[in-house]
Amino acid sequence: MSAQPPEEPIPNRGGSIEELLGQLNPTSRRTFLRRLASAGVTAALPATVLGGTSAKSPEATPSASAAPALDVPATLQVNGKSYSIEVEARTTLLDFLRESLGLTGSKKGCDHGQCGACTVLVNGRRINSCLTLAVMHEGDQITTVEGLAQEGQLAPLQEAFIRHDAFQCGYCTAGQLCSAAACLKEGHANTESEIREWMSGNLCRCGAYPNIIAAIQEVRQQVPIAGES
Repeated sequence: MSAQPPEEPIPNRGGSIEELLGQLNPTSRRTFLRRLASAGVTAALPATVLGGTSAKSPEATPSASAAPALDVPATLQVNGKSYSIEVEARTTLLDFLRESLGLTGSKKGCDHGQCGACTVLVNGRRINSCLTLAVMHEGDQITTVEGLAQEGQLAPLQEAFIRHDAFQCGYCTAGQLCSAAACLKEGHANTESEIREWMSGNLCRCGAYPNIIAAIQEVRQQVPIAGES
């Protein structure tokens, strides 16, 4: 007669998993664990069942201390006034104007140079002040919307904006005015289509574009442009 394989003991299903595995021989225990693994339940097994070892959680590495902010001396010319300042090198021109000088006319819209609400004039040219650093403009002539008026008298362009109701909520108006001033000075306000093209970097959520164009056209017709006879 051939030898019969020893019968596996019938585990006591009333105990814990550890007790249950203790009743199995090594071969049966390995088979049992493989079946559990294939069923995706090994995460629920106690550490003693899995060999008495548990994976150590990675130790938290201390984060590197932030480098101290570096203040850079600079002299900026804003609206005809000279400001000798020390400003953090990472400060944008927009944040410097608003937070350090209190010139809050320039607005922070998208903060990505896409809406034009932060437009200011640097040496007569329009730029998005959110995309440039304050320390980059040492000695430049910076004009914000607050600098368009002279001695309390609104500039003709500002008065035209009021007459044509070229703003509604007013959030984009500062950028629109600065951009329009440059558009006129550059000689890019000869036709309606030209104005639309050269003002396209300034967005107006209220949709006051026709009124803005009308205001610019009025000033173009009444105020001589530099270089014209």
